[in-house]
Amino acid sequence: MTSAPPRDIFDDDHRAYRDLVRTFIDKEILPNYPRWESDGLTDREVWLRAGRHGLLGIDVDPEYGGGGNPDYRFHVVLSEELARAGVHAPALPLHNEIVGPYLRTLSSAEQRRRWLPGFCAGELIGAIAITEPEAGSDLGNIRSTAVRRGDHYLLNGQKTFISNGHLADLLLVVARTGDAGLSMLVVERDMPGFERGRRIGKLGMKALDTVELYFHDVPVPVANLLGREGRATGYLLRHLRQERMWIAVAALAAAERVFEETLGYTRQRQVFGQSVGRHQHNRFLLAELATALAVARSFTDRCVTEFAAGRLTTESAAMAKWWNTELCQRVVDRCLQLHGGYGFTTEFPVARAFVDTRVQTIYGGTTEVMKEMIGNSLC
Repeated sequence: MTSAPPRDIFDDDHRAYRDLVRTFIDKEILPNYPRWESDGLTDREVWLRAGRHGLLGIDVDPEYGGGGNPDYRFHVVLSEELARAGVHAPALPLHNEIVGPYLRTLSSAEQRRRWLPGFCAGELIGAIAITEPEAGSDLGNIRSTAVRRGDHYLLNGQKTFISNGHLADLLLVVARTGDAGLSMLVVERDMPGFERGRRIGKLGMKALDTVELYFHDVPVPVANLLGREGRATGYLLRHLRQERMWIAVAALAAAERVFEETLGYTRQRQVFGQSVGRHQHNRFLLAELATALAVARSFTDRCVTEFAAGRLTTESAAMAKWWNTELCQRVVDRCLQLHGGYGFTTEFPVARAFVDTRVQTIYGGTTEVMKEMIGNSLC
């Protein structure tokens, strides 16, 4: 989008990191991605390579092998480049931005020594297990239980739609601990009674392993309690802003990339003696999409700056999440139409984006939930 103003929220360090990320995607992800989509999951080796390239544990203390950089904008760069490449696995932002903050801020010194080195090296892949068959955004419906028995909790329940769930070595499981409320337990790979169910067939994001999880009297050591018992609801609400910003950032980057590619196509493709883009209806449509993207970019970059400074409100994160994901759907849908029949073939990125980005208005809190949150803050 040649008319877009330059972005002033990044410096030379961010630009150098962006080059590193692009190189990693070109060499380590794109050549393998068709196979991963067919298999329904990535290789573990790519996680180890991500660790060696400094793409994991960006903000984790160097004592544990992390980058030690608290600058949120490096997370933004990583998420944008993965989205622009149209790749959704390995889910490095999920590992870094969703699992990472809980491990980094809630873990004890002993837990940090036990988990963070592997987390940063790609040896321990992270996932979070909140959603259940009858509980999504409504945490009050969670039915999984963890009953204290001496130095262990006995964990029982079922989780679904768990991304990274097949490969994960550390699963942050939210369960009900009696009258204390919800707690967060770290379930480690191969604990007895822990079973990974089928990989769920999805419309898009096929390279991202998404599974059901089952817990049958899983003995989780009390030493694996993350934070304090009964405080998980507060922890989740505190960290959901970053999850929603990740989704908002990725959605806008994907929409911008699809729009750029569509501009190129509409300038070259000829219909009735002139390019597709020169027909008045299509010119107006392209103008509308360019304007919407420019406005979203301005607001999103402001949200990034506010989040990096620790000032972003829950409502602003919700606004960015629902607006950018709905905008991404509209942009991709209209751009597919402008491609005509070619837009319906998987050879063109717009077709893959059509199925891969559809879930963005759902996960991390649906558009309807985001509007409810914003509305409640106003009235």
